[in-house]
Amino acid sequence: MNPTEPLFGPHLKGFPTGQTPLMREQIARQGWQLLRGDLALPLAVIRQSALQHNLHWMRDFCAQRGLYLAPHGKTSMSPELWQMQLDAGAWGISFATVFQAAVGARHGVPVLLIANQVIQRAELDALAVLHAERPALRSMFLVDSVGQVDAIEAWATARGFAGRFEVLLELGIAGQRTGCRTADEARQAAQRIHASPVLQLAGIECYEGTTATCDHAKDRATVQDLMDRVEATAREAIAQGWFAQDEVILSAGGSAIFDLVAERLTPNLGRPVRGVLRSGCYLTHDHQRYTRYLCCVAERLNLRETLKPALEVLACVQSGPEPGLALLSMGRRDVSHDLDLPLPIWRSDGQGGAPKAVPAHWRIDVLNDQHAYLRYDPSAPKDEWPALGETVASGISHPCTTFDKWRWLPVVDDGYRVVDAVTTWF
Repeated sequence: MNPTEPLFGPHLKGFPTGQTPLMREQIARQGWQLLRGDLALPLAVIRQSALQHNLHWMRDFCAQRGLYLAPHGKTSMSPELWQMQLDAGAWGISFATVFQAAVGARHGVPVLLIANQVIQRAELDALAVLHAERPALRSMFLVDSVGQVDAIEAWATARGFAGRFEVLLELGIAGQRTGCRTADEARQAAQRIHASPVLQLAGIECYEGTTATCDHAKDRATVQDLMDRVEATAREAIAQGWFAQDEVILSAGGSAIFDLVAERLTPNLGRPVRGVLRSGCYLTHDHQRYTRYLCCVAERLNLRETLKPALEVLACVQSGPEPGLALLSMGRRDVSHDLDLPLPIWRSDGQGGAPKAVPAHWRIDVLNDQHAYLRYDPSAPKDEWPALGETVASGISHPCTTFDKWRWLPVVDDGYRVVDAVTTWF
């Protein structure tokens, strides 16, 4: 990557076709105002005020509990946003694949936590290259079976690899994702890692996010059982001398019930413990699924304020073919739809008028590749009907699957003036 090359240009969806390519620092100078239609829609945008609020909120949440943050970088795959997270105190950045981790390393991320199993020879090759290129880089990945250790050692023998990878032993939940299901499986894997000339055990990891229900008692019981297993495994590993270093890393935390695992990430083990939270969606949050989860977090912690939605997708009303239906210029190529459909939140006349809340009867019920079906009550007053050419902003559910549809996102102030921009590297 040549840092002198323009990062933003007409090859990017939503960027002006006739505009000369720009460096990031030139973006704010263009004076683009989205409410008057300076950029073509659809366009995903990040609200700067909410973004800054969320950075500081999570920083304070971790600091108050003595935790370290390694937010999941796969959420945005944005080097600019990762740097904001690091500048706000993050210890490192988590990733799901070696490819993602390599993007992070090449953009200056100092600690890579690959929260997934690494077993493919090509991925192990890539990880070895990253460390050869960057001797100061720290990385770790997950192991959950003796068979995975065997495969890694076979790769190392075939390649003549003489180094050692740091790994975390993963504990899993029956019926959920990866990770050792039983204490005996965990014990065997930990012993095998300790005996391996290629690996060194740095800590224990788990993931609770897929179990969230917003039933406080049920969620607490699930997390307590999981974290009891993590603590018991860590104590046994200490007693047996399986950890490679004096410090033990304990890591957990999705973006739904992270407050519950946070209570158990720094147990007294008689040696230094680094509790690492990996929540990723907190950065831009959302208007639906995670908003519901954070309402539950607020109830448990008696909080008056938590995270704020920062990610919106703006579209144009491009057709009103029949009463009760308008078509917006966004679809599955532009906005997430895996958890919930987009939620209309405000409208503007597209000529500089201030945003105002959409009528309560507006809803999006279908997405095509490039269209959203906006339904409304045709018996409502005409000024509550979507107007041809106006801008409609929608809140999203699950930021990960909106980010991956864009290669750049403008950052806007509260008046929807473009003040910055970020790139994504999916």
